[in-house]
Amino acid sequence: MAGAKWSVIASAVLGAATVVWGQTPSVVKARMVLATSAAHPGAPAKAAVVAEIIPGYHINDHKPTLDYLIPTEVVFDPSKEISAERVDYPKGQLVKFTFADESLSVYEGTLAVGVVLKVAPIAAGGDYTLKGKLRYQACNDHACLPPANVPVELTVKVVSASVRLKPENADVFSKIKFE
Repeated sequence: MAGAKWSVIASAVLGAATVVWGQTPSVVKARMVLATSAAHPGAPAKAAVVAEIIPGYHINDHKPTLDYLIPTEVVFDPSKEISAERVDYPKGQLVKFTFADESLSVYEGTLAVGVVLKVAPIAAGGDYTLKGKLRYQACNDHACLPPANVPVELTVKVVSASVRLKPENADVFSKIKFE
């Protein structure tokens, strides 16, 4: 009887471990927004990647405190019409964790990364999609998850230079320092 009881317990533990090892929780959700209602051909446009990090987790700064830490990075697939010309990362906040001797620069909560887009002069009026990904490694106070990617995508409406652009997403762009 005792052997059967231990067999059931062992099966339950191994089954739970398989579920934990086989799945990585979705710690970061990301989206992209544009600073204006549209963009003009041949002109730069400001965009942002807005990432929400669930409470209890952090991701490393783009320039992590220690060399072996995996940086947060935004990368894009360029197209003929729209590409990312520059990515401006905010400075992380220094946080002391029990597992490290020194404070680490990390992002927690909401992260807004500025992106300067280059719209090609040859871009005709219409909608163009820029695709990319946010690369990061999420950690809590006890362990780090495997590095992960979150896909991001932005549809940019390109309009004639004579069309006035309207500001949008001021709440996001007021927090971003473009270099």
